Amino acid sequence: MKPLEIIEAGLVPYSEALEWQRQLADDRITGQLAHDILLLLEHPPVVTLGRNSHAAHLLRSSGIDVFEVERGGDVTYHGPGQLVGYPILDLSGYKQDLHWYLRTLEQALIDALGVLDIPAERNAGFTGVWTRGRKIASIGIHVKQWVTWHGFALNVSTDLAHFDRIVPCGIEGVVMTSVERERGAGRSEPLWRESVGAVVAGFQKAFGASIIPSPEGAALAHGSTRSARL
Repeated sequence: MKPLEIIEAGLVPYSEALEWQRQLADDRITGQLAHDILLLLEHPPVVTLGRNSHAAHLLRSSGIDVFEVERGGDVTYHGPGQLVGYPILDLSGYKQDLHWYLRTLEQALIDALGVLDIPAERNAGFTGVWTRGRKIASIGIHVKQWVTWHGFALNVSTDLAHFDRIVPCGIEGVVMTSVERERGAGRSEPLWRESVGAVVAGFQKAFGASIIPSPEGAALAHGSTRSARL
């Protein structure tokens, strides 16, 4: 089993998280970072444009930051209540196959949603995870020298109205949903903690990972965690 350190960083501005994961990926490539990491966090409202994005899929950007980034995929939204995961994985320790990595990320989230009693599935021809025909998780990755960054976004208690700003992932007519909506529960800390635990369990199962809690502790603020990592 491959060691995987889990770092929960709380609410992190997108620009800081982007710099952070790029630095971690560089450290993993050069060997300064000895094991894989999964960053789990939230962002203030932001729209990101992947390498395959189309301008027409950004419908409304006023009042919100927009970033063009190196990940694959089209346009997506991040915001509070959305569990964003950035796996910094050296695929040479798993399988040097991007198709395998994408499908395994999907499987980790499908397994996580199973823990949450939400039936989940793939949608042929698209990347991401659906439940009952609605999209609940988006995936967009970047890989350099077989080290990954960027990752996934699982809607836990996200304000889904923000997706009206975009054509999510460039899929016309897609209906977005969340753990909260599918479970019928109001936003609560237990729901968030349950979702984090389910995602960690999903990664452990799908990737055969040996989970290492962050030595700084999951409750530390992003600034403390980040300064210890960089």
